[in-house]
Amino acid sequence: MAKFITGNQLNTEVEKIFEQASSHIILISPYIKLHDRFASTLREKKGDPNIEMMVVFGKNEADYSRSMSPVDFNFFKEFPNIEIRYEKRLHAKYYANESTAIITSMNLYSYSQDNNIEAGVLTESKLLAFDGVDRQANEYFNRVIDQSELLYKRVPKFESKFMGITKKYIESTVEIDKLSEFFAGTVKQEETSYSRSGYKNRETAVTKPRDSTNLGYCIRTGKQIPFNPERPMCDEAYKSWRSYGNEDYAENYCHFSGEASNGETSYGRPILRKYWHKAKEIYNL
Repeated sequence: MAKFITGNQLNTEVEKIFEQASSHIILISPYIKLHDRFASTLREKKGDPNIEMMVVFGKNEADYSRSMSPVDFNFFKEFPNIEIRYEKRLHAKYYANESTAIITSMNLYSYSQDNNIEAGVLTESKLLAFDGVDRQANEYFNRVIDQSELLYKRVPKFESKFMGITKKYIESTVEIDKLSEFFAGTVKQEETSYSRSGYKNRETAVTKPRDSTNLGYCIRTGKQIPFNPERPMCDEAYKSWRSYGNEDYAENYCHFSGEASNGETSYGRPILRKYWHKAKEIYNL
């Protein structure tokens, strides 16, 4: 049965999917920056090698760290049975365990959960077998997973006990890792520790002091504003954008250069690709 959910109920149901999972967890979201609430719930599953975790993120193929926080990547690496995949065209969001799933507008991003107007459709299967809308969604997102690029894979090893009737977890080994080297350069600017109450100083990136010479441009109006990729709009444009909160909505200008972007910039990606490395170098992004 499908159920329409919004607001706090949406957050609660996503959290329940993680909490109640016993065999697998699927996280599909273009942008991932875990809210402490979700990270705390997922942490309880790190000790269970029988739970298969599948994470798919997307966008920003030139810089994965703009779609997934290095802190969260290090967190995911601790799970004993996990795949992390990338799909550059990804825009859909889907969270599921073996019996419950949610199709939603909400990224697995702390800002989205705290500030945006979000909605979703929850489906449940009481017989542990998806049917109807459940089955169609499950099949569709399995295809998305199959077509995505595998960037990280860690698998558990078991030892058979009592004539194969039971098995004992031995260790997990990393079979594929195309992400650690990339994130190594960015994670140095972030605190990566994780406490039982949540992340400590999740973002302590070292940046140059902002002063009057560090000017950027509003990506919607072209107006000069302080350079800040996390707030690349003037106040008036931001108020208009926040009504919808779509980080992928095409905008008009490059936040770094001020030139027309012809729709190639957005709130989530405010700098034209050709200027991204230069901006990183100048502002220690």
